Amino acid sequence: MAVNWAERIAAFSCSPSQFMSCTTPEAFLAELLRELRDDRASYNVKVLLLSPLCEYPTLLCPSVSVGEETALELMSVFAQCPPKSLEFRCHLLLALASVLLCSSCMSTHSRAAQDFLDLLLQVARDKNDLHDVAVRSLQVTACDCLRELEACCPGLLSQHLELLNGLRQHETFRHHQAYAGLHTLGLRNAVYLLTQQAGAGAEDLKALLGGNAVIAWETDGDSGRIKNKDSPLPSPLILGPMGRVPTLQTGPDCKELRSHLSSLLEESYLLTPLSQAALLHGLVEVVAMVPGVSPAIFRTQLLRLLGTSKVCLLHTTLLMKAAFTDSLFSAEDEAFILKRLVGLSQHPLLSTPEKLFYMDCILHFPENRPISSGDGDESLPVLLTPRLAAALVPTVFNDSASMLARFNLVSLVYLEEGEEGDGEGGRGLAYLYDHLKLLLHIVENWGSRDKVVTFFRAAFLFLFHFCHVERYSDDLTARLCELCRRHTRLAPHLIDLANRTQNGLGESDWAVGLLRALQGVITKAPLAQLTLQDLRWHLKVLARVAEEEEISQKSTLSFLFGIITSSSSLLCGGGDWRLGNDVLAVCRQLLMHPSLDALLNPLADILQHLTRHYGDTDIQDHARLYYALLTTLSREKLVGVLAHGVTEGGRQDKKRSLSSIMAESEELTSALTIHQTERPILKLINYEPQQGSETGRKRERDIDPGQTEDGPGQEKAALEAYRAQFHRHGFASEVTLHYQLTHTDAHDPRFAQIFSIRLHFELTDSHYEPLSDISVPCLFRTGVLPVVRLRLKPQQPYPTTLRASAIFATQDGLSWHTALPDIHVAFQQAFTPLPVPPGWEPEDELRVFEGLWGEIRSGRCGETDLADCATSLFCSQLGETALGALVEKHFSPYLILDLSEKEEHKVLFFLPPQSHVLLKISSEEDAVQFNIATDNWQLLPYVNSFLLMITKCSNGGMIDS
Repeated sequence: MAVNWAERIAAFSCSPSQFMSCTTPEAFLAELLRELRDDRASYNVKVLLLSPLCEYPTLLCPSVSVGEETALELMSVFAQCPPKSLEFRCHLLLALASVLLCSSCMSTHSRAAQDFLDLLLQVARDKNDLHDVAVRSLQVTACDCLRELEACCPGLLSQHLELLNGLRQHETFRHHQAYAGLHTLGLRNAVYLLTQQAGAGAEDLKALLGGNAVIAWETDGDSGRIKNKDSPLPSPLILGPMGRVPTLQTGPDCKELRSHLSSLLEESYLLTPLSQAALLHGLVEVVAMVPGVSPAIFRTQLLRLLGTSKVCLLHTTLLMKAAFTDSLFSAEDEAFILKRLVGLSQHPLLSTPEKLFYMDCILHFPENRPISSGDGDESLPVLLTPRLAAALVPTVFNDSASMLARFNLVSLVYLEEGEEGDGEGGRGLAYLYDHLKLLLHIVENWGSRDKVVTFFRAAFLFLFHFCHVERYSDDLTARLCELCRRHTRLAPHLIDLANRTQNGLGESDWAVGLLRALQGVITKAPLAQLTLQDLRWHLKVLARVAEEEEISQKSTLSFLFGIITSSSSLLCGGGDWRLGNDVLAVCRQLLMHPSLDALLNPLADILQHLTRHYGDTDIQDHARLYYALLTTLSREKLVGVLAHGVTEGGRQDKKRSLSSIMAESEELTSALTIHQTERPILKLINYEPQQGSETGRKRERDIDPGQTEDGPGQEKAALEAYRAQFHRHGFASEVTLHYQLTHTDAHDPRFAQIFSIRLHFELTDSHYEPLSDISVPCLFRTGVLPVVRLRLKPQQPYPTTLRASAIFATQDGLSWHTALPDIHVAFQQAFTPLPVPPGWEPEDELRVFEGLWGEIRSGRCGETDLADCATSLFCSQLGETALGALVEKHFSPYLILDLSEKEEHKVLFFLPPQSHVLLKISSEEDAVQFNIATDNWQLLPYVNSFLLMITKCSNGGMIDS
């Protein structure tokens, strides 16, 4: 048994969807619960059986009702489990918490949730075997479950604060911190919920701490259940100064709350650092919400916190400082914390992530009296002077991340001090530029890729802060030009630096100056000394230069003409496609340049030369096209064709038109790429097509009551004729479902009109055969919704889920892929009317019904094994009117008319490929009976669920037999 279950659980954990293709969640859950109740199974196996409920509770318990039933079963197992099986009992509690939370039983406050809460509190306060460590572990597990429930359902423990306080105070073992964390969380949530109540004050708080208050929960008189009126708690509450936190006006009378807080703080040093941080975080929020408690209550903890070496505790200290500022921290405390952060930021024994964290704390330091009020912006504290920041100056021995962080921080320091003269600001700026030149020297001497990236990032930071200092920015431009001349492979980095600087410093023209200088360096280089690789990088830079309106392009045209006509050049004769495409990219940008009229003749000569002499046919065709556009269209039309839309700075944007011409570059690659949407764009909704209904009254007129009295011979003949149809391949093997394709609620103007939609469907189990893709011509948000017909071919007519996705095109010519919400196929959607031969009368259908009913009741299912036959009975308390409405709504297409039985309804469902479900519905004295017969017993659970659903909708009360 153990080996078998170990293999099954391993297979389920490896791939739940593949595992469920051979069974159903309901059946698998029933097996797990049955095995858990089996006394013969070992507890090691039972612990293994709980893992699916802990890891995939939403799969096995998809609804509140299933979750509640499962929880009741598990609590019954817990009650019958002997006390010595502590490991199994601990896992049972965890599984119960997972099931109740993930199936929304806790949020709806079902009876099972209340019972589980009572069970956890009972285990947590159990005083038996106080010295038994194993029993203590069960209590800690109960505390962990309570903390998880309170975190997901705030206010759940608000009526038990006095109990939690007592449990924490009486706990003297190492499990004390579990009770302390639970008490802190419950106190924090309860106080917050109290702040949301209008008119709440000191008396409410006192009653709350005494355990006699009901603050966020009220009893529903109809159901007896408890419900939460408040929205989920924001976390964290402390986002800035105290004034932003919701407050509870209690006055100075907060003796009970101070007692709770003091007790927790006195014991906090016994906890692990992470638990201490969580506890202090919660208590800071409580004090911030209750102005009647002075922040000075934390004063006794400051000495320990200011000297801590734990990151989590230092972070909590900064959070405390952000909340209480000078009401708790003096100016001396503030200076000490800042000096400590500076020291830790360059401590040699700390890891790089820790140092980066401390430097980030300096950039977002919560000052007692901040000058700036911007949230999230990097700003230096006033106390961080150049002398104090001198310990953080970057060196080449720092790793890349630390060096850049130091460079940015020190740049901000010297930016505040000023950059002119011989003062500290001027000397600091000179040091930073010398450091930048040192990095440049490393790059020039074939530094690694990491050093190259670090240099260009440092250069951007320097320009971002000091671009206005001309003596440094001009010198940096000259040095970058020399770097480009010597190392052409760095052209992408130079282009990216120009783009980033131009976007980040909109008022500066440094990027344009750099591009103009690079143009001069490239166009003046001796052509004979250029390799094809150097030429390729140079052309990419010139293509970027051609985007700038302020830069003259005459030297670029001269350079292009020289490289394609020079006798020493191998460009045209070699016919390199990528190199020719780089030349065309420059020409394409020149076609959109504002000074095109002055460039017309030389550009035409270049394009004509490429058309006649270049060694690649594709390049010739593109050059010929560009030449035709140049000589026939105005510049405005050229821009409209080549670049459909431009940004404010003149750079080409990412808009495209179906008629736009694109270069053979990354733009064409982007256009040919299928992009992924961030969220679902489309969905399929159920659609009921209008059908000409053949009502029972019409059919009734065609029946002669005398013809309905048949003998066994006629029933057998009708059955044989009916079953003969299934000898034909594919007869009645499909179920057609109708849906409408529509947009989701998320409105995105890019997808208002989409075209060439290709829908793809994937199965999540093996109950149905794979589906073919479906094409939809177009979908407009304001147009008529197209109808999609899914033709399902069942192998077993069980409920299933289909995963759907779509590929489509938008107006700008891009292709997109999006996932659709899952399509849930219910059991009743596989129902079809009885597939009878053409020309059959209603009395023939009745003969088939009676023949099938007789065979199943007698155990002779035609040619099938009698083990597949099954009968059952379902009872429901329905009135005559409700029964008539139910039959008309749910069974009318499947009714078998029998005028000899006025008090009984006969229903026959056909489920492909060849299963039948027969119902005889009759009203008895106290209930309506649904007599069920089927030739596939595995369908009975689904039939029962279907009948439960429709009778529950028709009448609240039901009895299931």
